[in-house]
Amino acid sequence: MSTQHQGGPLRVAKLAAIGVVALALLTIVAGHVLGVPIGLSYVETGSMEPTIETGDGFVAVPSAVAGPIEEGDVIVFDAREIEGGGLTTHRVVETTDQGYVTQGDANPFPDQDSGEPVVTDGQVAATALQINDEVVTIPQLGTAVMGLESGLESGQRWLASTLGTTAVLGTQGLSNLLLAFGLVVLGVSLTLERRNSATRERTRERSRTDVHDARTLVLGLAALLVVVSLATTVAMSGTTETGIVSAEFDSERPDVIPAGETESREYELSNGGLLPTVTIVEPASEGVAVDERATLGYGESATATVTYTAPSETGYYLRSVSERTYFAVLPEPMIATLHGIHPWVAMASVTAVLTGMVVAPLALLVGTGTIRTRSRSRSRSSGGVND
Repeated sequence: MSTQHQGGPLRVAKLAAIGVVALALLTIVAGHVLGVPIGLSYVETGSMEPTIETGDGFVAVPSAVAGPIEEGDVIVFDAREIEGGGLTTHRVVETTDQGYVTQGDANPFPDQDSGEPVVTDGQVAATALQINDEVVTIPQLGTAVMGLESGLESGQRWLASTLGTTAVLGTQGLSNLLLAFGLVVLGVSLTLERRNSATRERTRERSRTDVHDARTLVLGLAALLVVVSLATTVAMSGTTETGIVSAEFDSERPDVIPAGETESREYELSNGGLLPTVTIVEPASEGVAVDERATLGYGESATATVTYTAPSETGYYLRSVSERTYFAVLPEPMIATLHGIHPWVAMASVTAVLTGMVVAPLALLVGTGTIRTRSRSRSRSSGGVND
């Protein structure tokens, strides 16, 4: 009896630990695929050694909550030229009116000496957590993640070849696979629960399990939906950089603006997903003016007007526009209000509502169950005699 009582909590603790590790790895992979670190990130090269060794992970604080960037901070930004572009983790060595000068700790020269434009706020995805001016690292986390990521990509390509569809490839494909996996787990769990119930009814056994399967199923599906919803929301949002040239003359080129003057351009919004969305467009750098939002159904599009102001000094400048897209499960004004408090507040609220819309009917259908402890089982035998 005592062994059975102790085995249940220990088993649950082990499963919870495995789930946390798996969720952390999947979160990092999703963040890498989506181009936005989600809580944790890692480096693939030695440009930040010895601060961050090749393959080490670190805690990535999203730029939305990290606060102002200062000289000495290690940032994750969307590079334009370094190694062909993409997410790069380097240190800010100088702040200017136009943006940040960055450099890897192991590199002899700043990135900008190699042709990388000055990094703007709109390019910064996250800031590495530092305690006492030391980056908090997780040894070899990136090595494990890169192995998992390689396996996922190979699996996606194999599925695409086997099924003859590209719906399982890329970021959207990863979301589709996660959702499909959750539905398979749901179906298997319901089938096993029904078989177990039928067996108990036939043998007239009365036994109690540590945790009811229905509750575990509902909570598991809820966790899966939260991850998929947040990842998809992040994937739909992003920052668009536009290069402009501040010149002393007029030009027919659309990227050339006379110094000190302003010009307006159209910014296209669209929704290629099945669910309606609310998109909010805001400036993500200096010299940009825009404040528009739109609710779009499947296949719908809209146009926002963005005004760019050329600096008084001539030269080439990057200007950024932020596009935040949320599922329209709440009224547009409410989403805009939550977004005004903080984008993560809006994301959390939308995710909670969307998850509740799916999980609540399931919970009512299969029940949430109760925790039950194991007791002696009793079955009827054909030749038994009761004293």
